Amino acid sequence: MGSKTAARQLAIGAGVPVVPGTTSALRDAAEAERIAREFGYPVLLKAAAGGGGKGMRVVREARELAPALDAARREAKNAFGDDAVYVEKYIVGPRHVEIQVLGDQHGTMLSLGERECSVQRRHQKMIEEAPSVAVSAALRREMGDTAVRAARAAGYVSAGTCEFLLDKDGRFYFLEMNTRLQVEHPVTELVTGIDLVQWQLRVAAGERLPFAQEDISPRGWAIECRITSEDPDNGFLPSTGRIGYLHVPTGPGVRWDGGIEMGSEVGLHYDPMLAKLIVWAPDRDSAVERMHRALLELTVHGVETSRDFHLRVMEDDEFRRGAIEIQWLERRLPTLVKTTPPEDAVLAAAVAAALLAHRDRTGRVGAGKNDRSAVGDGGPAAGADTAPTDAWKHTARREAIGERW
Repeated sequence: MGSKTAARQLAIGAGVPVVPGTTSALRDAAEAERIAREFGYPVLLKAAAGGGGKGMRVVREARELAPALDAARREAKNAFGDDAVYVEKYIVGPRHVEIQVLGDQHGTMLSLGERECSVQRRHQKMIEEAPSVAVSAALRREMGDTAVRAARAAGYVSAGTCEFLLDKDGRFYFLEMNTRLQVEHPVTELVTGIDLVQWQLRVAAGERLPFAQEDISPRGWAIECRITSEDPDNGFLPSTGRIGYLHVPTGPGVRWDGGIEMGSEVGLHYDPMLAKLIVWAPDRDSAVERMHRALLELTVHGVETSRDFHLRVMEDDEFRRGAIEIQWLERRLPTLVKTTPPEDAVLAAAVAAALLAHRDRTGRVGAGKNDRSAVGDGGPAAGADTAPTDAWKHTARREAIGERW
């Protein structure tokens, strides 16, 4: 299962539906062009040894194929030490739905339900949830049985994930199996009550799984946001620096899996993910609201983060309706970045910044009723030698927005 092409071959042999494509690496551009004509454009080039969107290129017409193949091979070689690339038919508008499986050394293999992972940018997942609004109980059983069949065919033991594309007509296609614990595993833990990390260790020690398939059904709804050190308003460029202040959300149904603390140095040499913010609630609407509240409470100073971007997604009407698919975020991105804050939030931030300036200048927290040196016509007094700094504006805006909610 570590090779995507080998996994496709095994899945086909087990009767698991796969996306139309090759089951071996491409030899050259001429072979790629012949196969692309056979499938019809668009097609998807994928690294055989890869994951995380590395070595992946969408090709929409013949003239793009050769340079895309060269680029995919270079990226695959750099990322995985293997430049093997294969081709699949590119399915337009599907959802990315994956099934968590868990198996022991005594022949038990279980499906723990699905995760919706369609909010992606450049093939990188950004938000995940469990269950999926697009998956009925019957489809959940069918996809779960298929994932178990694929895992059994590989003789798999431990926690793993079978990834599928789900089209608009309810047909699903096997993509690959991730033979590891995935970033988004907490949403499955929260809706099933099963600690996947613990059971990986217990299975490795030879223990039997004490539950059966009929014992597993999702309860409530969980959502995860990946908090990364990127600037969404500047093309998601990486952001580096020292974490000067960190306030982590708390409260019922809120979970923080973090890799940072105050004083942490964030550099360019590692993945930009700083933490995972996960929430659970009885239903999806409540989970979205809880995530929105938790994001408002989260404060990270020192680097730019994806926090405000996630806030905008939680406020988006299409996301709230669950009207998402793999291309949704790329299409919706212009409305989610470089947005103007609400007028009342801007006004509150301006007043807060003026009061901060007054405090630093006079040592007093607020102004008296006849004191116009702090807040005259909505800002610091003319000629004042201390003006709000960018840091004050940043803090004031966050505090103002938080107070608003």
